Amino acid sequence: MALLSVRHSTVYRYARPVTFGPHRMMIRPRDSHDLRLVGTRLLIDPAPRRIDWIYDVFGNSIAIATFDPDSRADRLEFVSVLALEHYTTSLPEYPIADYAGTYPFSYAMEEIPDLARSIERHYPDPDHALGLWAKGFVRIDAPTDTHDLLTWMTRAIKTTFHYRARDEEGTQAPVETLRLGSGTCRDFALLMMEAVRSLGLAARFVTGYIYSPNAGGSGHVGGGATHAWLQVYLPGAGWVSFDPTNGIVGTRDLIQVAVVRDPRQAIPLRGTWMGASEDYLGIDVDVEVTNRVPYPD
Repeated sequence: MALLSVRHSTVYRYARPVTFGPHRMMIRPRDSHDLRLVGTRLLIDPAPRRIDWIYDVFGNSIAIATFDPDSRADRLEFVSVLALEHYTTSLPEYPIADYAGTYPFSYAMEEIPDLARSIERHYPDPDHALGLWAKGFVRIDAPTDTHDLLTWMTRAIKTTFHYRARDEEGTQAPVETLRLGSGTCRDFALLMMEAVRSLGLAARFVTGYIYSPNAGGSGHVGGGATHAWLQVYLPGAGWVSFDPTNGIVGTRDLIQVAVVRDPRQAIPLRGTWMGASEDYLGIDVDVEVTNRVPYPD
């Protein structure tokens, strides 16, 4: 078990005071068997008129901040602090069912209706480049172990693709990431998610944070901001995490906040403001994950 603290701050800057519409935040993990929230704190300046908590279509915890229409400011700041206990694994927590231990396999009929959209590919691959790349991890000289296939793919992205931070919003199309051989954690997660879907496996996108114990040296890639990886549904084991950016299999150092079908559904913070377009100066985001766990005060 690891005791961790997450501080996630976002600051929007404007040239002159503007007014704010609702802002939607996807920043709070849900308690589960591998993660327990010890304490939370959410600070917003200027203070909203109200904060409502809801669950989205995937069951993720969402906060919606509503501001007074007469309130104006040239700066809007959000600070989320989490103190949590995190139980990590390096392998599936429960053995993969015998019939799914070797690829290919078929999901049980009763699971298909719930997994269908997670198996369906969402991005075009007109030349079948991504599908052919994914098939390259399937052995032709012997049966392919399912867990090995996914581990090989995870580590291949880690070792053969170049991580490149990008300030622009959004995620590259998987075929573009494959062509460039580079991308961000979101790009790599989407690439592998679509690749395993091309093999008929159910996969979903995960957003959250990563703990880098050696941040000053050989730490994980992706610290200082929100992180992204994917989960693949394996009968018997359930949803298993794979982080192709860092070659991680399992939940080691990964703090899950939300799961979605597509990256466009996993924006940590979004909202509206009213003013002239030239008033917007920019955004500063900082994420710090440490093993210092003060209860948020």
